[in-house]
Amino acid sequence: MIAPPHWPQPDGAPVSCREKLKTLADNHAELAQVMQDAFEDAVLMGVDEQAMRDILADMVRALHSPKRAAGA
Repeated sequence: MIAPPHWPQPDGAPVSCREKLKTLADNHAELAQVMQDAFEDAVLMGVDEQAMRDILADMVRALHSPKRAAGA
């Protein structure tokens, strides 16, 4: 999985800070590997591929924003 070419901010402008970009790229790579491993494990244990994709997508939709938790 290839990281996106830019990381948009709420106003649409791309994140440009090198440290932030490095963290985002590292997080993307780590998450891609964990998701791939979990997907492969599930399929090899007999879980339907589309069902597992749906389960992973549901997990993403259920993520809580730290901005909402802070009242922003």
